[in-house]
Amino acid sequence: MLSTRVEIQDLEVTFQANNTTITAVNHISLSIGKGEIVGVVGESGSGKSVTALSLMRLIQLPGKITSGEILYQSADAAAVNLLQLPDAAMRAYRGNEIAMIFQEPMTSLNPLHTCGAQVAEAIRLHNKIGHKAAREQVIALFQKVKLPDSAGIMDRYPHELSGGQKQRVMIAMAISCHPRLLIADEPTTALDVTVQKAILELLRELQQQMDMSVIFITHDLGVVAEIAERVIVMYKGDIVEEGTVKEVFLHPKHPYTKGLLACRPPLDKRLTRLPVTRDFMETDSRGQIHEKAGAIQELVNSLVVSDAALQARERVLAAAPPLLEVHHLQTWFPLKRSITGKVLQWAKAVDDVSFSVVTGETLGLVGESGCGKTTLGRSLLRLIEPTGGSIVYKGRDLRSLSNSGMRDLRKDMQLIFQDPYASLNPRQTIGSAILEPMQVHGLYGNERAQREKVFELLEKVNLHPDHFNRYPHEFSGGQRQRIVIARALAVDPSFIICDESVAALDVSIQAQVLNLLIRLREELGFTCIFISHDLSVVRFISDRMMVMQKGKIVETGAADAVYNHPQNVYTQQLIAAIPKGL
Repeated sequence: MLSTRVEIQDLEVTFQANNTTITAVNHISLSIGKGEIVGVVGESGSGKSVTALSLMRLIQLPGKITSGEILYQSADAAAVNLLQLPDAAMRAYRGNEIAMIFQEPMTSLNPLHTCGAQVAEAIRLHNKIGHKAAREQVIALFQKVKLPDSAGIMDRYPHELSGGQKQRVMIAMAISCHPRLLIADEPTTALDVTVQKAILELLRELQQQMDMSVIFITHDLGVVAEIAERVIVMYKGDIVEEGTVKEVFLHPKHPYTKGLLACRPPLDKRLTRLPVTRDFMETDSRGQIHEKAGAIQELVNSLVVSDAALQARERVLAAAPPLLEVHHLQTWFPLKRSITGKVLQWAKAVDDVSFSVVTGETLGLVGESGCGKTTLGRSLLRLIEPTGGSIVYKGRDLRSLSNSGMRDLRKDMQLIFQDPYASLNPRQTIGSAILEPMQVHGLYGNERAQREKVFELLEKVNLHPDHFNRYPHEFSGGQRQRIVIARALAVDPSFIICDESVAALDVSIQAQVLNLLIRLREELGFTCIFISHDLSVVRFISDRMMVMQKGKIVETGAADAVYNHPQNVYTQQLIAAIPKGL
């Protein structure tokens, strides 16, 4: 039995909002052993991040820790209750004894300072050393977290690094003072599967080298299985299940845990839709959660697409006319110029790409960050001007059209962005956001008819007409994604590009959005290019799949064929990096 590093007893955290008290963490108790990796799993709003912030004493108003103890055991002293320490004493623990890696490294790193300066600052804050010694320590840390060109990255700014590199800088900062407890809050969310795998391996290696205790927070049980020894499942502020990874994965007891395990696209079969947590849970009049009648396996089996249905769809698509034909497309960006302005070096984001999409098809485009898939998607819509090749849409060469000609065609071609919050105007109600493209293109007659269409679209994406006058910040991430889908559908498009539209969503919310896209595709018959770094998601939603690497298409084929029998080494690496669970 491991001796205890930290023990949380009867912790309650509440938030005040509009004269209402919301309980974010509901009298939970848990312990973390010395040298143990514990996964804390749950959706957004489950209380897992609030629990971690409570441990660091970083809860800010309107939040408040209203009861409980957090007992921390350092190396050679008696356990202390962190909640009773004066602020100055707590600052000595924070960073030295307990460190935290936050979910989004770009917002955690100061864009005005170099990466090296920020890590050096953390070191000098807790250790009385000079700038030169701190710099040497930072370079050594960057080497430890396996950053290439460690000395060079010292002097680079956060925007000059990839997502995986920024996350490694955050890990270096977190371990800079050799903490005994490391809290990793969603450190791999929205990262490519290969980068995610590398970060998980790095954390496990550092934990063993430094004998740290680790609390690994995530919404994905598959990721937990890759790194943790024990799992704690949280739901609406409560701990609903706890056990070893093997116990929880092979014999889950709580219906919420069963739902989380079932939400990810299965790797061995194709389903008509993904199960979601509400398929397994129901709440009685007293607010108690119960499992719905019917076995999970029976539900999953009822959703499996038959061979006959797959063959029928293949025949329909084989007979369908091409909607989009792309020939030798190039989108290059100048990387280096001479004194006279002549381009000496190009960044070939899209390099001699050719493919076609037939009417009604969903084509999956998969690859890591930086492979060119987003640039390709935007080039197809001429949101980025290509430098060569042709894009033929419904028989018309888009590159030959004037700007006004493209504007007339835009309502037929829509893009759903990765970050719905960034693509919605925070000062505009969501009803107005959906109404605006109808007004721009003069659709559906008068304003009354347009508003009726907005109400219809809100219901179609499982939102309520009463939401018309609310603002984007009043919705969850999954709801905002539904809003931008409704806005894309407002002009009745024939062709939609979904660019990483489920990348940062909880697995259950991701399942809901994927199910919604499939239902809308069947109802409305639009053609879709679905861009993602997650090959299992692309395989679930797509008829055909293209794999992109360094600006080129390296493999194309039926989604199941590419997934089950990949021919390209890069595709094989992507598949091998997907968290498989147990």
